[in-house]
Amino acid sequence: MSDSRTYSRSKIRVRIERQSKAIMFLSSILISFLLVYFLRDPNFTATQDYVMFLLFVSIGLWVTEAIPPFAVGILIVGYLVFTMGNTEDIDVKKYVQTWSSGVIWLFLGGFFLAEGMRKTKLDEKLLQISIPKFGNSAKSILLGLMLITAVLSMLMSNTATTAMIIATITPLIVTQGMNSPFIKALVIGIPAAASIGGMGTIIGSAPNAIAVGALQAAGHPVTFIQWMMLGIPIALVLVFLFYMVLIRKYKLKDQKINIDFLTKSKDEVKDVEEDVTQKRIMLVILVLTLGLWLTSQWTGIPVAAVSAVPIVGLTMFGIVDAEGVRRLSWDTLMLVAGGLALGLAIEEQGIAQYFVDNIKNFQFNYYVLLGVFGLITVTLSNFMSNTAATTILVPIGMSLLTMLPGVNPLVLPLVIGLSASCALLLPVSTPPNAIAYSTGVIEQKEFRLGGIFVGLLGPAIIIIWTLIVSAFL
Repeated sequence: MSDSRTYSRSKIRVRIERQSKAIMFLSSILISFLLVYFLRDPNFTATQDYVMFLLFVSIGLWVTEAIPPFAVGILIVGYLVFTMGNTEDIDVKKYVQTWSSGVIWLFLGGFFLAEGMRKTKLDEKLLQISIPKFGNSAKSILLGLMLITAVLSMLMSNTATTAMIIATITPLIVTQGMNSPFIKALVIGIPAAASIGGMGTIIGSAPNAIAVGALQAAGHPVTFIQWMMLGIPIALVLVFLFYMVLIRKYKLKDQKINIDFLTKSKDEVKDVEEDVTQKRIMLVILVLTLGLWLTSQWTGIPVAAVSAVPIVGLTMFGIVDAEGVRRLSWDTLMLVAGGLALGLAIEEQGIAQYFVDNIKNFQFNYYVLLGVFGLITVTLSNFMSNTAATTILVPIGMSLLTMLPGVNPLVLPLVIGLSASCALLLPVSTPPNAIAYSTGVIEQKEFRLGGIFVGLLGPAIIIIWTLIVSAFL
């Protein structure tokens, strides 16, 4: 009788959940229709209406989780092909080709490295070396790993950094359990630290380089060291403040982590030594991949192309086999490809440009203008490529400065470039977020903490520090 009641309650719960998701799905569609009706420009073409509707629907589905996030990615690509396939002046191939973009290949390379490290237990070895240096306090380990992630992201791809650190802590996830508050804090904190850390140098994030390039073209060059003076303090402050928020939310103040699993028995050491050849091969491929990622700006080898090293090398030497390839997070690639396609459509159809251009109709105080652009940058970067958002906003911001004589021309472009790294609201907002989400440790709603906290506080800190530092640039 007890079993039948439990089964009945389970069926009711599933039915209610399905009905709730159906309602949220239909509500997202209805609200999107209304938003398009009231916000569209009278001169919009049918294609622009379609893309604006897709933008609102995607946001609604990602926020409500009416369908899985990766399914939204598939929906985006299919929708764009279906609605634009018969339009003569639009080539829909570019939306499908986001599945083979550089970001996807970079992801795939990171996934292969993570799987190779898991297979050879090299991730556990790295963990044995690093974690004891932080002690056994949960908050010390969290802070140490977040700082390491932030510093590495200043020098190499934040996507690759996140993939490596997530792979390194995999044994810790297995030991502590996926429902551990400490593990949840760690998996949320690492991608946030990677995105924020990218503010530290010009090469740390593409929006940084866009802002610097625009300033240089306007006759206001910013050197590598000058950017570091600006970006590193902001990155370190935001990482530390978010670390404090994670400690409070997940109650890690006095928690101790048992790291005894890092001490191997003699039998386990013997078993590992039997695979020492594969471990050495894995280490060589890891070092070579990281080296090429770090030096891509000097070697001229695209970061995405470097992913061929782990993909080919690990499969050739049998470290990653067919079963390992099937284990990779392909759903994450679907999510990212859909986000890239949406950003491309928004940019090409001028939807983002339309909303941003409306700012010109208002007269703003200079400091209000900085705040508005900071928040707009974060908002757009949450739902489209932060590179595309920066590319759109920097020229517009610099043109608006011509109406405000006497202000420092450096500040607004720098604020836009740095604020683009504060978008952490959704799994699709940044590649590091998507990698963290692929672990299955955290749900989509758990990104909202960092998205709201960093998204609101980040631009404020950026504006204040940029105003101070720009006086000396």
